[in-house]
Amino acid sequence: MAKPLIIMGVQGCGKSTIGKMLADATGEPFFDGDDLHSAGNKEKMAAGIPLTDQDRQPWLETIAQLIADQRAQGHHAIVGCSALKRQYRDTLRSGVADTEFVHLAGSFEVLSARVKARSHEYMPTTLLESQFATLEALEADEAGIVVSVESSPQEIVDQVLAHLKGK
Repeated sequence: MAKPLIIMGVQGCGKSTIGKMLADATGEPFFDGDDLHSAGNKEKMAAGIPLTDQDRQPWLETIAQLIADQRAQGHHAIVGCSALKRQYRDTLRSGVADTEFVHLAGSFEVLSARVKARSHEYMPTTLLESQFATLEALEADEAGIVVSVESSPQEIVDQVLAHLKGK
């Protein structure tokens, strides 16, 4: 794997699961973007308050810097991060321009069922609706792949690895 990857999508799509599996398959480090949120952001989300662009900006800059730092150390970081809007992805790419995105896509119904079946430290299920409303699909000029969450985790990893080999 010769470039950093951001595993993106709304909550419940499998960013952490797929990111960890890709890290195991490639030997590159995985970082969960959820761990990089400020305490204030976590408190807002726990209260069911969607984050604003201003709330997200320092978090996105932290992730972009982490990707750049990993590149400087000879690694290609794999990061789980919602990256819902184009402007967020542009910020994430600011650290390393060839960062590639893997959008784990699924229907509201499928992802809502997943979210309800799990517990998360600070992401109530009510935030899923606002995330779907915010989500902007990858644009043609953005490096990346869209993968259905209805495939098995291993099938998703295999699709991503095949995509990366084809580059």
